Amino acid sequence: MAKPRMQALTSFNCLNLWESGAGLHPLDQGMLALGAAVPDAPEETLADWPLGRRNMALAQLRCASFGPRLLGWTACSRCGEKLEVEFDARLLSDDPPNQGQGLEEPIVVNGRSFRLPTTRDLANAARETDARLAAIRLVESCHLNAEGAPAWTDEDLEQIGQKFALADPLAETRLTLRCPVCENEWEENLDIVSFLWREIEARARKLLFEIHALASAYGWTEADILSLSDRRRTLYLELAQS
Repeated sequence: MAKPRMQALTSFNCLNLWESGAGLHPLDQGMLALGAAVPDAPEETLADWPLGRRNMALAQLRCASFGPRLLGWTACSRCGEKLEVEFDARLLSDDPPNQGQGLEEPIVVNGRSFRLPTTRDLANAARETDARLAAIRLVESCHLNAEGAPAWTDEDLEQIGQKFALADPLAETRLTLRCPVCENEWEENLDIVSFLWREIEARARKLLFEIHALASAYGWTEADILSLSDRRRTLYLELAQS
């Protein structure tokens, strides 16, 4: 898969994304960010990208706009100890060795053919509150021979999930964590959309503060203030507050 040259989000981009996506489901927020990452792609096709392709584009956007370092916090699943988690987004923004192999070819499991899951499929599955029913809905969305859908067994679901992961390794990133207090080990999913959206929201709120301060001090419009470089805005803020 060719790696596009990603443009960093501008101040206008961050404010518009934050305003448009406030209160939306994370899947929809991811679609908004993806549209900013690849503005030349037809909007209606983005939801049908395989998840690995989506995640790679969002990781590239994250690296270009905010840098590669992902830093977050979680709690031990056993004792509740708070742990800092750090990850390099460049590991998601580059093609893994087998990325792209078989993405266009059907995935065959026990004689049944499937395509890779997409954001549209995840949104469809998210309507289910039961995890197993959600997995079944996801599998059925990707099933290419949908006539007379079979009764899916747990073994079927596990085998299909494993095949999906092998064919599209960037679709899900699992982090193995270890608690320094109780030595418990567990896995958590790294959600690039959540990391990216938190950065967009933080940047938007900072920009709104800067707009308010500079507009109050100098009477400038929002467009005037956003047209300034970050360095100039910072200097004007220092002057206004001195």
